[in-house]
Amino acid sequence: MRQNHWVKALLLTLLLPLTAHADEGMWLPLFIKRLNQADMEKKGLKLTAEEIYSVNNASLKDAVVQLGGFCTGEFVSSQGLMLSNHHCGYDALQTHSTPQNNILQNGFFAATKADEKKNPGLFVDILVRMEDVTAKMTEGLSATTPEAERVATIQQRQREMAEAAKENGQYVAYVRDMFGGNEYYLFIYQRFGDVRLVGAPPEAVGKFGGDTDNWMWPRHTGDFSMFRVYADKDNKPTAGPQDGNVPYVPKKHLPVALQGVQEGDFAMVFGFPGRTQRFLPAAGLQLTLDQSNPARIKLRDTRLKLWKADMDKNPDLRLQYASKYANIANYWKYFIGQNEGMNRLKTVQTKRAEEAALAQWIAQDPTRQQQYGEALTTIEDAYKIQRQYNLSTQYVNEGAFGTEIITLAARMMPLASALKGGDKAAISIATEGLQETVKDYFKDYSAATDQKVFAALMGLYMQDVPQDQQPDVFAMVKKQYGGSMDKYAAYVFGNSFLTSEAKVKAFLANPSLAKLEADPGYKTYQSVYTNYVQTILPKLQASQAGLGRANRLYVAALREKNSQKVYSPDANSTIRLSYGTVRPYDGRDAVHYDYQTTAQGILEKEDASNPEFVVPKKELELLKMKDYGRYANKQGDLPVAFITDNDITGGNSGSPVINGRGELIGIAFDGNWEAMTGDLAYDPDLKRCINVDIRYVLWCIEKLGGAKHIVDEMTLVNGAPNPGIGPASASTSLLNTGMGDLEKMKVKTEQGGKTKIKRKNKKEKDSAKM
Repeated sequence: MRQNHWVKALLLTLLLPLTAHADEGMWLPLFIKRLNQADMEKKGLKLTAEEIYSVNNASLKDAVVQLGGFCTGEFVSSQGLMLSNHHCGYDALQTHSTPQNNILQNGFFAATKADEKKNPGLFVDILVRMEDVTAKMTEGLSATTPEAERVATIQQRQREMAEAAKENGQYVAYVRDMFGGNEYYLFIYQRFGDVRLVGAPPEAVGKFGGDTDNWMWPRHTGDFSMFRVYADKDNKPTAGPQDGNVPYVPKKHLPVALQGVQEGDFAMVFGFPGRTQRFLPAAGLQLTLDQSNPARIKLRDTRLKLWKADMDKNPDLRLQYASKYANIANYWKYFIGQNEGMNRLKTVQTKRAEEAALAQWIAQDPTRQQQYGEALTTIEDAYKIQRQYNLSTQYVNEGAFGTEIITLAARMMPLASALKGGDKAAISIATEGLQETVKDYFKDYSAATDQKVFAALMGLYMQDVPQDQQPDVFAMVKKQYGGSMDKYAAYVFGNSFLTSEAKVKAFLANPSLAKLEADPGYKTYQSVYTNYVQTILPKLQASQAGLGRANRLYVAALREKNSQKVYSPDANSTIRLSYGTVRPYDGRDAVHYDYQTTAQGILEKEDASNPEFVVPKKELELLKMKDYGRYANKQGDLPVAFITDNDITGGNSGSPVINGRGELIGIAFDGNWEAMTGDLAYDPDLKRCINVDIRYVLWCIEKLGGAKHIVDEMTLVNGAPNPGIGPASASTSLLNTGMGDLEKMKVKTEQGGKTKIKRKNKKEKDSAKM
């Protein structure tokens, strides 16, 4: 059951003002009515809590999907049309591109549904429901239950509950812990495995500003892509693209607002934020600042420079490595900004002061001493051990696995296990499973480039990690190659079959354990892996033994001490909602940033000599003519992006930005440089969510892309200005004009026991608009 202090905290919030800034928090939509609705209404929300989250009726949650497990998307039509970010569709665009038809570079909009491009392996998850299962997870457990027993019991219950909720594969389900293991929630999703690429602007639009503008404001980036979700004839999910699949009819899709935004307007972001660590103790923050981030920055910087040097020399290689480069570069810059922000905002010092106050509070009461007294000391001791071995972990993850040959070698592990067991069926399954992996891997691989990366990253690994924590392969390099990683890399890449698709396929045709274990690429991986498992991991696991319990008690103590504050749980890739307002900010002394950018900024940044700021010829012509069509604002400008103070993080990429009536006004795609510590600590003055204005998205589709038929598929509304701060009134949202899309758009006729979906006519469709 919930702790009493949580109930007290909830009651107190009804009587006392919150101590934290009201916009802080990535909230579970299940509790919007109880925790957030009143505050949201004061800011301009015109929807009811049930219109945001409902199990029994269509609600906003049904219009929001998790894309591929790493991004967010939103339905914008009754035919499964979905918007997300350009960088979320980057891999699909790159996969479908060739030197002869480079849709990543040139852009692409499907002329018909038949032209939409299939993406095997890509999926979306749509939330069916979520449930607080804390009582079920912790039943029979107490403060005296041994921690190992507690962990084992909860893990077993998580597996059993998730498995039961799947209903024989009908759903995807999992149980996630919140607040350091103080609460648990069950999430049940439908997974649709047929997601087709509909369109995206040219890369120069979707990635305008490149690495220079990444994580920066002001922005002028058309960061969007479009997909369509398909289902079977009964509107049910399929595991992948299948003949006979038809566009999915969502329970809800978002109407698209043309009226734009003004300062102070209400804004809501729905999505799947990946991970925050706002309950990370000071010792953990210090470790991140001193070791983890510097190692990540150094190793990624090395890899990116080597990749870019070869990409600049070879257009084909640039296409091959475009998606990989973008993925690595994104958080390389993030880690830099996070460290700068932690130093500037004194994040560690602030947390130390908070912990000192917590320790004092605990010491004031014998009961609290008994319950929480050891938590902070245990945390400090655990991080002292982690500090000794953390560098090895970073260099395995970012160094060894920063090389592609090591990654491919790791994927051979299931086959190696099967070969050792001698089970022919298992060998066949493992071999078959590698066939598609190998095909995809070598499509975007350069052995010559990877050799340079291997030599550099493994050389840094050998140089920077304490010698007593190094894998045996480094001793061999020092002895046989004079410590030259360049020479060893030449040997590995000259003799490993893992560098050639033809050689790997030949091996898979007649796999041999002896041949695999003799391969120098695989042997290098085995040395790194064995060393980590035998030397590093046991030490880290020992430090973790008491850390889990200590963290749980630490978070519980914080929530009890600060009972007047309602905390939101850390992000963990589960569906969340944040709310705030359109809001400018002062970045630093004498620097004020407005809340919106326009197309004029594109022309000001345009630089034909800089690949990051090239403007496509057609766009340049349209912008110079001010051919904005119906997407211009009242001042006659074309809005491009705007900022809000919504609380977001990675995973929110592609999230819908929704006004008080439930209409789509933009797509979240980035955060600002001044608040890069946001995953660790929220700053109400500096934290901003950067969003591409939906009017620029529509302009890019219709005017730049010549795909008005796609815009026509959406429900466009141009009502009164977005409600700002003020008392809530009765909802006038399209969400309240009736039930969901399924109810609006289909009639069921039973023929042979099957349900058929029929579209309503144009008149009926238009009558649903505001």
